[in-house]
Amino acid sequence: MVFQRKMRYNTSMGNRLYYILAIAVMILSVIAQGRVQRVFRQFAQVPSKKGFTGAQLANDLLYKNGLNLPVQQVAGALTDHFDPKQQVVGLSEAVYGSSSVSALAVAAHEIGHVLQYQEDYRPMRLRSVILPAAGIGSTVGPFLVVGGLILSLISTHSGNIGYYIALAGVALYVMMLLFQLITLPVEFNASSRGLSMLLEGGYLSEDELPGAKKMLRAAAMTYVLAALGSFVTVLRLFSIASGARRR
Repeated sequence: MVFQRKMRYNTSMGNRLYYILAIAVMILSVIAQGRVQRVFRQFAQVPSKKGFTGAQLANDLLYKNGLNLPVQQVAGALTDHFDPKQQVVGLSEAVYGSSSVSALAVAAHEIGHVLQYQEDYRPMRLRSVILPAAGIGSTVGPFLVVGGLILSLISTHSGNIGYYIALAGVALYVMMLLFQLITLPVEFNASSRGLSMLLEGGYLSEDELPGAKKMLRAAAMTYVLAALGSFVTVLRLFSIASGARRR
């Protein structure tokens, strides 16, 4: 009886801790997303002295690195990306035709991704390998955890089958966490490459560079919080899976 009360107490404390962490991460993520937009808007009002647009910068950097990839304008805000499968650099409307410090920072960051791909940058390659499993894990994993728990509750003859199913769900979701953890060095490295190209190529002056750094740091924080959110989710799923174990 004492053991059962202790288990219920520990479970209750674990639930409270999870909700506190989940709410904290959610609030920080909203703040971080808002900061990215504010910083982008701030330096979108600061025209670069050289006058290169995001598209011109991207094309010039590609040319200097001996690459001939199309640079296309894509719809949406901050939808900039490099598609390694299609070999296309996509720049959002606010970046493609703008000569602002924000636009150049974002465009250079995307070319940083292109160079990672061309050089077979190991974390980027590993991220591509994990991506399919991460996609499956983020969608299927939680269902397996809940399904395993339900099985353990409704079946008196299943032994620990429900528990093992739930653990499989946790393992699948861990792939999503790994994907986001590997994304961190990929994004940080792309930003570092982009800033170096901006300065060494003379696209931004020394006094303009801090604005570009601020923009890319704000964007990087969203990836950090995404990884932290996945970590908290893994802890919660493991806690649920533990409840499916028969004693």
